[in-house]
This record gives sequence, structure tokens and C-alpha cells, in this order.
Amino acid sequence: MNIVVEFFLVTFKVLWAFVLAAARWLVRPKEKSVAGQVCLITGAGSGLGRLFALEFARRRALLVLWDINTQSNEETAGMVRHIYRDLEAADAAALQAGNGEEEILPPCNLQVFTYTCDVGKRENVYLTAERVRKEVGEVSVLVNNAGVVSGHHLLECPDELIERTMMVNCHAHFWTTKAFLPTMLEINHGHIVTVASSLGLFSTAGVEDYCASKFGVVGFHESLSHELKAAEKDGIKTTLVCPYLVDTGMFRGCRIRKEIEPFLPPLKPDYCVKQAMKAILTDQPMICTPRLMYIVTFMKSILPFEAVVCMYRFLGADKCMYPFIAQRKQATNNNEAKNGI
Repeated sequence: MNIVVEFFLVTFKVLWAFVLAAARWLVRPKEKSVAGQVCLITGAGSGLGRLFALEFARRRALLVLWDINTQSNEETAGMVRHIYRDLEAADAAALQAGNGEEEILPPCNLQVFTYTCDVGKRENVYLTAERVRKEVGEVSVLVNNAGVVSGHHLLECPDELIERTMMVNCHAHFWTTKAFLPTMLEINHGHIVTVASSLGLFSTAGVEDYCASKFGVVGFHESLSHELKAAEKDGIKTTLVCPYLVDTGMFRGCRIRKEIEPFLPPLKPDYCVKQAMKAILTDQPMICTPRLMYIVTFMKSILPFEAVVCMYRFLGADKCMYPFIAQRKQATNNNEAKNGI
């Protein structure tokens, strides 16, 4: 094709992509069904991972829950089973009422499986993935959610904690994707969800290891998405989730300027997950919550660095992590004193 003609064709496609994106804001696309599909969630024992599990359970997905904490993972599974029982009771009531218009899944299809897995350890991931394939089946929806934070300034952070942060927050995405992507490629069907952070799009002081891990996983996700497009595997969808500070306790103590905080408070976990679910079920490639994060990311990309620093100082975002780090340090000292160290 003549390069001039191709250039105008590409220009038209770019403009059309803007039109489609605008249309999604005005008319919400229909959500797809995940009923009966195997959905694996890492870090399912608490926080966003637990809420993702409950949301997928309400949509009748077969759940595979991974967490390093066996007890909390089983607690999540118990909540999921409670939702399944409610769904089965509703199905039975619908059958008795003679309502055959809606598709009703048999009770045996609603199952949840739990596995204790340290996603920061490659061998553990591969071994657990093999168990899942044998005991449950192939995974259709992979939600890479597990994450940790060290809570130390760079020069005070032990090397082991830096490595741990990188392994869990970034490297684990490589291992889980390598474990489950091959079958998705074979059948050209699946969905990979990367739960990152707004700190994977722009950074702040005091959490160098966390920001590096989230920037890394955003790069991994974007490259993977391009690779799937290049391979013309349009049946495999990807969604990048980049929320602002979420009130899960992970960054307890983090504060921006008090005059600004009422306009940009920490996100409620339920709201964050519900927004992410809307994006996942409509095959939206990326979601930033709140939408203000899109603007912040754009401004960071075009403004001079000193201008960004001025904005950070005005918002109180330059040292917003310092109270959190101080609380972590105090808690560590209290634990050491309690243990007689």
C-alpha cells in the first residue's frame, strides 16, 4: 500500500478510536458473562483481592484463590461459598416458580478452590499452577492482585525487603502469566488483569521500591498487551487497574495537604473494585480511579520536572508517605521492644 494512503488510513483509525472511546463514556457497553469460567485471583486473602473474589462469585465464576496466608484465604472462600449458597437458593426458588427464562447454572458448577502460594517464589507459582490445571482446569481469567509494601526510606530499607517487593509486585506477574497464557493462546480466549497503582504512573518520595515495582508491572502489562495484538490474539483481553490510594490499611497514615484531602480522599475499597469490575467485564484496556489520575499522568508527561515538583509541594504529595513510613518504623520498634530484641 502507498505510504501516503496508509498514513491517511492510520489517521482515520486513530480518530475513530477517539470516537469509540468517547462513545464508551456516553453509552456503557454491555458487560460480558464470566459464569462457569475459572477465575484465579492472587492475594485473595484480604483487601482488594477478597473483594474481587466476592464480585466474581456474584457473577457465578469458578474461583481459584491464591494467598500466602492460608487462614485469611479460607475466610475469603467461606464468604464466596455463602454467596454461592444464596445463588443456588435463588435458582431453586426460580425453578419452583417455573421461571425458565433465565439461564440457571447447576449447583455443582459453583465451586471455590484455595491454594497457599507465595507468588514471590517462582517455583512455588509453577508448582501451584500445575496443581490448579490438574484439579480445577484451565484458567480463563487471571487477576494478578497480590502486593506488598516495605514502608522504609531507601537507605533504611534492607535489601531483602527491596527484593521481596520487586518479586511479589512485579516478577510474580511474569510467573503467573507464563503459567496460564499458553492455553489462552491456543484457544484465543482469556482475560489478564493487572492490579497496579497510580504509583506505577507517577511517583512520590519515600517508596522507591514500591514505585519501581509498580512502574515495572505497568510496563510488563503494556508490552504484553502489544504482543497479543501483534499476534492477532484478539480473543485474549487485558485490563490494567491503576487506583489512587485505597483505604485498605496498606498505606495507613499516608496524608496529603489537609485542605486538599477532602477533595481527594482515599478510595473506598468497595468502590475501587466495583469500578475495576466494570472495566474488566466491558474489556476496557485500562482504568484509573478516580478519573483525575488520567489528568495527573498527562500533566506529568508534558510539564517540566520543576513544575511537577511545585505541584507536588502545593498538594502535599511530595512527602505524603512520610507519616506512613514513620508509623511503620514505630510499629517495628514496638515489636522489637516487645520481643526483647
